[in-house]
Amino acid sequence: MRTATKKDIRESCSKKGFMLLDALFAVLLISVAIVSLLVVSQSVTKINAKGVNISTANYLAQQIRECFATLSAVDPQTSTAVFGPEEDSLELYDDIDDFNAMTFSPPIDIDRNELTDFSDYAQRIFVENVSTTDPDSVVANHSSKLMRVRVEILKDGEVISKLSWLRSR
Repeated sequence: MRTATKKDIRESCSKKGFMLLDALFAVLLISVAIVSLLVVSQSVTKINAKGVNISTANYLAQQIRECFATLSAVDPQTSTAVFGPEEDSLELYDDIDDFNAMTFSPPIDIDRNELTDFSDYAQRIFVENVSTTDPDSVVANHSSKLMRVRVEILKDGEVISKLSWLRSR
């Protein structure tokens, strides 16, 4: 009977299965794959959250735009005598300049009801008169027949969306 040599043992081991180095390499590859999947998953989750925030912000800005669609540009009773709110409560605001420099948190809907489900968002509204020949130029209150409404939507105090439009008297 012959005694096994080192060469015989090596050949026998390599034919029967993995060597330690092969097993370590396989573990390394699997680990890299798992880490890569986790990074991709985290990135997709962040992008999805930003998309939800932008969609919500657009919805909240459109609520203000729809609310303003039925309001007069200037007060029906005092005309251009006052720029800003003449009434004591939000429910009584009857023209768009009443909303100038207002912030609503929680935001409001088209009927001016609080949207408590969106309490981490806020709507900030600015109304300003602009030049009819250059809408980028702000002019004195009620000195122009053209107004710009700007709505900023904030989440946790950070502006995440802006919407503006022009309105004539």
